[in-house]
Amino acid sequence: MARKTRKTNTPLDQSRIIQTALQLLDEIGLKELSMNKIANKLQVKTASLYYHVQDKDQLMGLLTDRISSSMEWPESSLPWREQLGLWGEAFRKILLSHRDTVDLFNSSIASGYDRLKQVEKLYALLSSIGFSDQQVPWVASILKNYVLGFVGEEVRLQLNAEQAISNAELSERYNQYYSQLPSEEFPTVIRLASYTTNSDWVKEFKFGLDVLTEGLAVKLR
Repeated sequence: MARKTRKTNTPLDQSRIIQTALQLLDEIGLKELSMNKIANKLQVKTASLYYHVQDKDQLMGLLTDRISSSMEWPESSLPWREQLGLWGEAFRKILLSHRDTVDLFNSSIASGYDRLKQVEKLYALLSSIGFSDQQVPWVASILKNYVLGFVGEEVRLQLNAEQAISNAELSERYNQYYSQLPSEEFPTVIRLASYTTNSDWVKEFKFGLDVLTEGLAVKLR
C-alpha cells in the first residue's frame, strides 16, 4: 500500500515577502504594488503579512535594503576618484536591476543594514579624502542624486515597449521634429539633434561622473 505524503507549505517570513514583492515590482510596477497583491501572490491573507512587515512604508525600506545588498563596493586600495567611478557604476547597475527603483529609493530613507552600509562606506571615503564632516553628506547627496537622476532619465527614454517603438524609431521621430524647427531660432538645437537623441548611456554616465569627481578634486584643493 502506497504511503501518502503530506504536502507542506513554505513558511511565511519576511525574506519570502520581500522576494515576492520584488517579483511583483518587476511585473506591475511600484504604483500598483500593494500589500493585498503581495498576499494574493503568496496565497495568504493580507493580515498575515503584518506579522512580518509593519506597513507598506517599512516594506519600501526593506526592498531598497534587499536591492542594496547586491551592490559591490570597490577596493579601498584604489585611488579615490576610481573608487567613486566604480561606486557610481555599481549603483547604476542595481538601480537598473529592477523596475521603478528610482522612485523606490526616493520614497524611503536609508534605514536598513545593507543600504546604511553603502552610506557608511561612501561617507568614510569622502571623509578620508578631506571633506569636512559638514560637507560629507552634501557631497554624498550630490553624487546620489546624479545617479538617481541619470537612471531615471535613462529608463524613461528607453521604456518604449508600450508604444512598440524601438530606440532607433524614437530617435528618428525626435530628429524629424528638431529638423522642422526654425533654423534661425534654434541653430544649435538642430545641429546637436543627433547627439541629443542617440545617447551612449555608458559613456554619458561616465562623463557626468568624471565631471563631478573633477569638480570635487578642485574643491578639495
